[in-house]
Amino acid sequence: MKSIKIKGMSCQHCVMAVIKALAALDGVKDVNVDLKSGVATYEEVKAVALEVVAAAVKKAGYEVVE
Repeated sequence: MKSIKIKGMSCQHCVMAVIKALAALDGVKDVNVDLKSGVATYEEVKAVALEVVAAAVKKAGYEVVE
């Protein structure tokens, strides 16, 4: 299980947007996002570069923070 910290989410709509963006990536499944902590967790069925994940989050309107 991988996890990333996301900045900019403020509501359940934001959570759903991030889940949709990450779930659409080839190799990513079981996406969960905790709004309170700002952490998204997901499982990789094949390797997905962090840059690809961050780009998907950015395209959804949010930012991955280190």
